[in-house]
Amino acid sequence: MRRIKPISHEERLSVVEHLDELRSRMVIALLAFGVAFGLCAWQNHLILDILNEPLPDDVHPITFGVTEPFMTTSTNAGYAAILLALPVVLYQAYAFVVPAFSPRERRVALPLLMMVPLLFIAGVVFFYFVVPPPATKFLLQFNADEFNTQVRARDYYSFITMLMLAMGIGFQIPVGVLAACKLGLTSPAKLRKNRRYAIVVIAVVASLLPTLDPLTLILEMIPLIFLYELSIWLASALGRPAPEVAERIASAEGS
Repeated sequence: MRRIKPISHEERLSVVEHLDELRSRMVIALLAFGVAFGLCAWQNHLILDILNEPLPDDVHPITFGVTEPFMTTSTNAGYAAILLALPVVLYQAYAFVVPAFSPRERRVALPLLMMVPLLFIAGVVFFYFVVPPPATKFLLQFNADEFNTQVRARDYYSFITMLMLAMGIGFQIPVGVLAACKLGLTSPAKLRKNRRYAIVVIAVVASLLPTLDPLTLILEMIPLIFLYELSIWLASALGRPAPEVAERIASAEGS
């Protein structure tokens, strides 16, 4: 692992050196995940307590197999480790691809990359504090007189973690929109014009997540629609294409 800093745009590496660079970055990312996983496995009770917080006080997850407690705990520790190691992993990815960027492109890519973990964590935090409490209450109380509802640990934790991951990814809308505007693929005017189609797409994406109840669906759609509107504003302020991209677009439109 001879490289821990990004190489410059002017450097030229052979295929073997590129593979060595990739290996070094992957080893560092895996080490970061391993350290994070060890910490999360050590504090697995804290992680489970955090995930159990949205449940009513009289409801506790149950297991139905000898290996299920261990596997469920390990899986949750793994998801938490990914969240903790995400900044290091993203930096290693950036450090590997940055030589392909010119200095101008690098100034554009770095702020966008820094936004990714911040928005991902914001999506996870938003989901945790806003969606599960009313959603689990609604789902557990639905037709409660007709069912003896029990919460299986594996299903519940999968439901929570998958939605956290989905919301973290969904919160990347501003990054995608800004990148598209910087590359000249779209513009704030087009984004405003296609607002209705964007809302339909957001509704379809939210409906594909592992939940079917209308309350959770609405709670998931609201922040995504807000982020789309925020993306339009950010694109107007910061998303102007680079001069060479704008010149290429103008020439294409002229022809």
